[in-house]
Amino acid sequence: MRYTDYAQRIRSFENLGEVAEYGQVLEGGQPYPLFRITVPGERWLVITSGFHGEEPAGPLTLAERFPEVVAYARQRGVGLRVYPCINPSGFEDGTRYNRSGEKPNNDFLRYEVAPGEWRGELNEGQDHLRWALYDGGPKETRLVRSDLARFRAPNAALDIHQDNYLGGAATYAYTFGDKAFYRPFVEASSKHATVVRNQKVDEQNITDDDGLIVYHDGSVTDWYARQGVPYTATLETTTPMSMEACHAVNLIWIRGFIDLAARTGR
Repeated sequence: MRYTDYAQRIRSFENLGEVAEYGQVLEGGQPYPLFRITVPGERWLVITSGFHGEEPAGPLTLAERFPEVVAYARQRGVGLRVYPCINPSGFEDGTRYNRSGEKPNNDFLRYEVAPGEWRGELNEGQDHLRWALYDGGPKETRLVRSDLARFRAPNAALDIHQDNYLGGAATYAYTFGDKAFYRPFVEASSKHATVVRNQKVDEQNITDDDGLIVYHDGSVTDWYARQGVPYTATLETTTPMSMEACHAVNLIWIRGFIDLAARTGR
């Protein structure tokens, strides 16, 4: 999909909220605007999507179903800050990374695991001395983190991804906090895709009985968890899934996170 067409769709939501450009990246001599859509409310949910360009479902769910997301949030008094497509050149090219070959995603923070030894990810059970914001990384990560940092930490944060490696129509999630809050979303999603339970999904991670993973990986989700945001998750569907099924699962989690944000007291 041409990003100019996608951008036109995002700009059409000006009747639903404030559509702002928080930055711009230049790839191959072509400028790509980066969008934040803001819908005011009493409590706040941040939604990020499109870090990886070959994972189009999140950006497309937000482009195609945003009016109903806004309607649901307004009914519950929840404001939205939505970053619908963080890696526009990758999205346009259908590539995981941006056109320069940079890897937007896990560059929000770093962990000091021993004096002077810093890592971007913690293995299961690995301790650390401290964590710190990371000022390097791809331009897309730097720009979105800079914009996110302008605002008070939200009541909930959802990052929407896809898994381009597992086969079949499946779903799982990386989460922090009490897993009981996320189990209803998993069960509802099971009507549209197989929940990946007790299965290895990459070199580091195996899902639990609920299809959930806890992994401090330097991502936006990890960063918000370290700030004390009570509800944070990275949702995964698989790329072989139909877009209709992806939309259904994404909307289950988006509505669920709106409900979680609404229940917080701050």
